[in-house]
Amino acid sequence: QVQVVESGGGLVQAGGSLGLSCVVSGNRFSINVMGWYRQAPGKQRELVAILTSGGTTKYADSVKGRFTISGGSVKNTRNLQMTNLKPEDTAVYYCAARDKDYRLGFDDDDYWGQGTQVTVSS
Repeated sequence: QVQVVESGGGLVQAGGSLGLSCVVSGNRFSINVMGWYRQAPGKQRELVAILTSGGTTKYADSVKGRFTISGGSVKNTRNLQMTNLKPEDTAVYYCAARDKDYRLGFDDDDYWGQGTQVTVSS
């Protein structure tokens, strides 16, 4: 079974910074795309950032210039460094991984973590 585990969530004041990490294990095939989504109360799950194994990135407009996705020191890992956090960034952040192709997106057929809560106080 493929396992996706997020870590690093917590409580931070507006304007502060927080780093998230994601690790994928148990995969049979190479992970081509990994990224972060988030879901705030009462809202749909939305893209935050994606990074492919080839270095292609995609960011939500709302986080450009504030969030940075990067590869971790271990293969099949991703980090999300969040700066200048705003209360509207409060959400459960989910890591996703895809091994089928290099499409910059994910669905239920891909691998998802359980999420980590990020709360930004005003």
